[in-house]
Amino acid sequence: MARHLITSALPYINGIKHLGNMVGSMLPADVYSRYLRQRGHDVLYICATDEHGTPAELAAKELGLPVDEFCTQAHDAQKAVYDGFSLAFDYFGRSSSAQNVEITQHFARKLKENGFIEERAIRQVYSPTDGRFLPDRYVEGTCPHCGYDKARGDQCENCTRVLDPTDLIDPRSAISGSTDLEVRETKHLFLLQSKLQREVEEWVAAHEHQWPQLASSIARKWLTEGLHDRAITRDLDWGVPVPADTWPELAAEGKVFYVWFDAPIEYIGATKEWSDQDPENRDWKSWWFDVDTDVRYTQFMAKDNVPFHTVMFPATELGVREPWKKVDVVKAFNWLTYYGGKFSTSQKRGVFTDQALEVLPADYWRYFLIANAPESDDSSFTWEHFTATVNKDLADTLGNFVNRVLSFSRKRFGDEVPAGAAAGEAEAKLGEEIARLLAEYEEHMDALQFRKAAAALRALWSAGNSYLEEKAPWLEIKTDQDAAALTLRTAMNLIHLYAVVSEPFIPTSSAAMRGAFALENDTATWVTPEQARSLTAVPAGTPFTVPPVLFAKLTEDDLEAYKERFGGQAE
Repeated sequence: MARHLITSALPYINGIKHLGNMVGSMLPADVYSRYLRQRGHDVLYICATDEHGTPAELAAKELGLPVDEFCTQAHDAQKAVYDGFSLAFDYFGRSSSAQNVEITQHFARKLKENGFIEERAIRQVYSPTDGRFLPDRYVEGTCPHCGYDKARGDQCENCTRVLDPTDLIDPRSAISGSTDLEVRETKHLFLLQSKLQREVEEWVAAHEHQWPQLASSIARKWLTEGLHDRAITRDLDWGVPVPADTWPELAAEGKVFYVWFDAPIEYIGATKEWSDQDPENRDWKSWWFDVDTDVRYTQFMAKDNVPFHTVMFPATELGVREPWKKVDVVKAFNWLTYYGGKFSTSQKRGVFTDQALEVLPADYWRYFLIANAPESDDSSFTWEHFTATVNKDLADTLGNFVNRVLSFSRKRFGDEVPAGAAAGEAEAKLGEEIARLLAEYEEHMDALQFRKAAAALRALWSAGNSYLEEKAPWLEIKTDQDAAALTLRTAMNLIHLYAVVSEPFIPTSSAAMRGAFALENDTATWVTPEQARSLTAVPAGTPFTVPPVLFAKLTEDDLEAYKERFGGQAE
């Protein structure tokens, strides 16, 4: 049985992330990790905050904090939200760690040794007022394409055109606001991706059949356009330093590696952070070095991260000429929009993850987001759709089933699972249906088809309601108590089954369902379709309690309050 290494794109250190960030990487990675663990696989789910680059320095300056202190506070704030969403990382690290510095510098030295890094002189914006070169976002000005007067030196947020700082009209320093800028020559390190193009093409060709079309098409587009040599250093105070033993001149100038060079290496760095906390029992290299046949590596990310993970980072790993583990499956997602418009961290448009947890518990969000994951196309978040989904799927189909079965049984038969008659034709038919749907659910989860998996899970819940309506124990009780007891016992077994197989989607609610039954030795981590067919995991005589309402139904007043707080449409 293969070991599973899972990573999700590193959330950038600036700000709390919105729902689109959550569904585009971390949440589906968590759902998949939980599922694999339940199926008995050895799983390592690694993530970290991406802490280097211009935006972190600027945000720290705006708050009047040293950048390392700002990043520590921001890391802890993000981690608290992810804990609130029940994201079960094996380790959530930091790209500013000593381990990432060590491994990034090792990669850079090896790339130079193998002829894939060289120094080049380039012309760059310099601010005499600030006494420093100004990389990309340190230069602001007017976009030459749309006239937006707050465009950054790397991209205009208004029209999304990619820019160079020298493209801007009336450029100014983002540090001091000074317009006294010059263009001077300076040296930087370049990764010679052009020399690695053929190897990357061959690697992509060998792996893309395992990727969704979204990931392979983006990788192919970049390769068709040709890989260009790319500057991998910046003039910043915060980042992985260029090693002085290899490039003394650049190190003396304070050059650091470009954030997109060191960030993917942090997957390895974070694993070493995890390993270093318990070195006697954890071996980070056993997941990353010379393990191609032993470890299956799956990455989760939104489509804007795909080029870096399918082209740039593989080029880096190939150029190192060491047997580092490369990704097997890239699960890419499109955008989750807010009423058809973009979520925006900078413009505070849409629902952010900390706000989501203020409104409702995590399981509401986890289920909705995965059931509507933007896999084949962009999908739109609206409060109307969210409310309807919560009410129909969670409150009515699952929550109401659990509550009515347990409440009715306690009222009529007491606090233990009733015995009743032996299973009959209806129970046999139900068992076959449950086994079929569970096999379908497993198939979709194995294939990383999350919307289809959610639909199969919802169908499992619906099957219980159909059985209950067909048997109608509230009528059976009037003429045949044993028949009613059988129906309720069977329904309680469905609740236990739902608790086990729904755990990847709604872990907190699943624990509440499972905890309703005082089952000794309830150690099952999964239920196979064959086991599900019999529905006998919860025997007669098992004590049970009625848990609090799992999912509250959302009202029209709730809907209006949400729209008033967050806006009912994109701006």
